[in-house]
Amino acid sequence: MRRAISILLLGAVFPLSLRAQGSTPTVAEDATASAASRQADESNGAPSSATISRSAATFPSALAQQSGTPSQQKPTPKPKKPKPSSDLDRPPIEGSMVGYIDNAIVGSQIRIRFDAGFDNNRPDRAEFFYAACGCNGPPARGPQPGLVLHLNFQQLYMRAEYAPVKRFSLFAEVPVRWVQPQQFVPQTLPGFGNQAGISDVQAGFKFALLASHEHYFTLQFLADFPSGDSSKGLGTNHYSVQPSLLFFQRVTDRMSFEAQLGDWHPFEGASPGFPGDVFTYGFGPSYELYKGERVRFAPVIELVGWSVLGGRETNGDLFPHPVVSADGTNIVNLKVGARTSIGDHNSFYFGYGQALSHELWYKHIVRLEYRYTF
Repeated sequence: MRRAISILLLGAVFPLSLRAQGSTPTVAEDATASAASRQADESNGAPSSATISRSAATFPSALAQQSGTPSQQKPTPKPKKPKPSSDLDRPPIEGSMVGYIDNAIVGSQIRIRFDAGFDNNRPDRAEFFYAACGCNGPPARGPQPGLVLHLNFQQLYMRAEYAPVKRFSLFAEVPVRWVQPQQFVPQTLPGFGNQAGISDVQAGFKFALLASHEHYFTLQFLADFPSGDSSKGLGTNHYSVQPSLLFFQRVTDRMSFEAQLGDWHPFEGASPGFPGDVFTYGFGPSYELYKGERVRFAPVIELVGWSVLGGRETNGDLFPHPVVSADGTNIVNLKVGARTSIGDHNSFYFGYGQALSHELWYKHIVRLEYRYTF
């Protein structure tokens, strides 16, 4: 029985062993087939599969880069174009050198100015400096008692100007004034004493009609507000406006020419007929004697004038009938000074003014100024 079962098992396994031997190549056959395949590939000029396998194993990173899709590769960044320089926040030319003519160049700045004037003999003329003398009685709102023959004054101006763009700026100015009467008409004594306080505040704007590296042609508009106490000689007691045309021209690398033309127009205040228009003008050249890397020094000469086109004044020399017309009064001053600029932001001015005409706002004036531009 056992022998019969063994014979049956042997008969079942033997055919399977023969089938496996027929389908699985021997080691010798595999080597022979591989050699034949390499010879066929070499004869056809194509690399063999073994060669490809060795290349892939030797250079995996190169194959990985070649097999990567374009979306997986980072694009090469394009070089950025240089940003064009902009001078919208700064004036394209160096600052104005004058000290009395208004600056035509539009820019942001802080300015502190101090004036000391001597011998003003008609302080209420056209209500340009202060209101009509209170000695004339109501409705005059100027200082009293006493009719001034000669008066000295000092004034400190603090101005801030901001230019959001190259051609346009806004500004405001707060002045503080001191007055010292020197002489009164004897018949009007005792007179009033020294006074001090805030004077009339100014505000306005500039707009450059033309602006280049060589010149500026600018419209300026400013308004005066009656913030000073007119009874103390600190203000005019009325509103006024002053439109002006300002001009700057660079003539050479060192020489510049500047000019101003405008009109001061008052609105009627407490004394009808007393305030009057005042036409203003001025021009002056400057020349940079020294021009270093950080310091510039430029003397400047300015001729400044005023023509009174209406209004009245209180003339103490004509007492007891002192109120006369101011129309047709012409005043001319010569201003001589120098400006020193340090670096790109700071400049200092010192100047002296002398009246050339018989009529005057003052015989002499001294001006000191500091300007910071940004």
